[in-house]
Amino acid sequence: MTSRRDFLRHGAIAAGAAAAGQMLLPGDLLARIASGHAHLGPRLEDVDIDALLMTALNAARSAGASYADARIGRYNNNFVITREQQIVNVVDTSSVGIGVRTLVDGQWGFAATQALTTDGVARAARDAAAIARANKIPGAEPVVLAPPESYPNTTWKSAYTTDPFEIPIEQKVDLLLRTNAEAAKVPGVRFVNSSMFFVKEEKHFANTDNSLIHQTLIRSWMPFAATAVAPDMSDFQVRTNVMQPAGRGYEYLLERDPVGNAQKWGEEAAEKLKAKPVEVGRYDLILHPSHLWLTIHESVGHPTELDRAMGYEANYAGTSFIAPPEKHLGQLKYGPEFMNIQGDRSQEGGCSTVGYDDEGIRPKDFLIVKNGIFNDYQQTREQAPWLADWYRSQGRPVQSHGCSYGDNWSSVQFQRMPNVSLMPGGQDTTWEDLIAGTDRGIAIVGDGSFSIDQQRYNAQFGGQVFYEVRGGKIVGQLKDVAYQMRTTDFWNAMDMIGGKRSYEAGASFFDGKGQPSQINAVSHWCVPARFRNQNVINTGRTS
Repeated sequence: MTSRRDFLRHGAIAAGAAAAGQMLLPGDLLARIASGHAHLGPRLEDVDIDALLMTALNAARSAGASYADARIGRYNNNFVITREQQIVNVVDTSSVGIGVRTLVDGQWGFAATQALTTDGVARAARDAAAIARANKIPGAEPVVLAPPESYPNTTWKSAYTTDPFEIPIEQKVDLLLRTNAEAAKVPGVRFVNSSMFFVKEEKHFANTDNSLIHQTLIRSWMPFAATAVAPDMSDFQVRTNVMQPAGRGYEYLLERDPVGNAQKWGEEAAEKLKAKPVEVGRYDLILHPSHLWLTIHESVGHPTELDRAMGYEANYAGTSFIAPPEKHLGQLKYGPEFMNIQGDRSQEGGCSTVGYDDEGIRPKDFLIVKNGIFNDYQQTREQAPWLADWYRSQGRPVQSHGCSYGDNWSSVQFQRMPNVSLMPGGQDTTWEDLIAGTDRGIAIVGDGSFSIDQQRYNAQFGGQVFYEVRGGKIVGQLKDVAYQMRTTDFWNAMDMIGGKRSYEAGASFFDGKGQPSQINAVSHWCVPARFRNQNVINTGRTS
């Protein structure tokens, strides 16, 4: 089942920690901050990036590589953490270096260094080639790559207008403390936490397919938690996960108006103290995009990663119920005919949106679920040939979807999740329409705790705010709500979805995978949807 670390990776703030005024960060991230990645490296402005990339590729070729790629990167992180009117912590990290990957005799090798000199990068390339030779196992199938793409001298940047790393710390703290102060005005709200997390990736890529690509990506997030405590101290309730991460700049946080919304979030926390405990039973569930994104992430995003389906993630992240591919592609009925799930790295503001992946491939939009039927996996240039028979049967080219990513210059790139989204329906249906059309149900806003098995098939999801729906109207709040599901049964119970106007994004800022583990960020656009006759339990009931 999903561990505590898996829960924290989605940016959730545990209730006990919120009450204690502490923001919890993923263990993988804290380890990276405490490691050599947290110190200042050489200045990229002081080196000839293109020349060093070419030096690495030439050295790799001379060492016998049939293919090689090199990535020079600067990875900056900024975290500002507050509680009430206190600054709890400010953390800045910067990491600079080069990673070189080589293919020798059909096997991969990888080496990395912070020595951004001609001798340093050449040595890393030769080391990568030597490691590739050492990785060769007699009788092992050689790595076969999908056809190359060439993008010489190309640049791209993500959809930001204000670089958060250029905003003074005083300005960031001021926004956080004013947000906290507004939430604290609500009667019953005793604790307020807020933070800012920013990531900036400056990536320079070259490969032996004649690509030379420069990209700058920024991601921003403002976690917030208001904790309301009952007067007799018998209960406390938290409203958190109110602002989703995005592949945007500082302007995104201002657009979300945290100061203007803080009292509303505090009031929702206080109202949860008065909410009625849910009665166990079966209900129609109306799931808001701020909640449904996480269900998509866990029950559609992860099981459709091809390396999981092939068993390569079994020791850490698990496997997939959608295996083997030949028995599920074009056959598995994931949901109703109007269900279409898109994989992409193109939607503006997405946490996984890029111009080019870490293999130099321009990502393609693709349908993971098409008209309710499982249609495709997330894959990379190495993995695409594994599905060659399926693609040819569909008259589709065998090509990478562009899902390769390494979270640092020192991390070998591998398959990571793109943006995975539930596409809007054909009708202009809204959240309010779904509620109006439901006689007896529960509407859920915001994501919360969850648990799911290693094959992503049996799961349980909580949330943030739960509304009882009777006769097409919201009649009050409920608490202690969680629903249980089996993935395909759940999605096949979906009978209504929203239209284009109700399409919005949720996101995971910290998503772990791999050994050694790496962190990825990914967005999930979706519309509100209704799921009939779902099993709801009471998480507050004691025996």
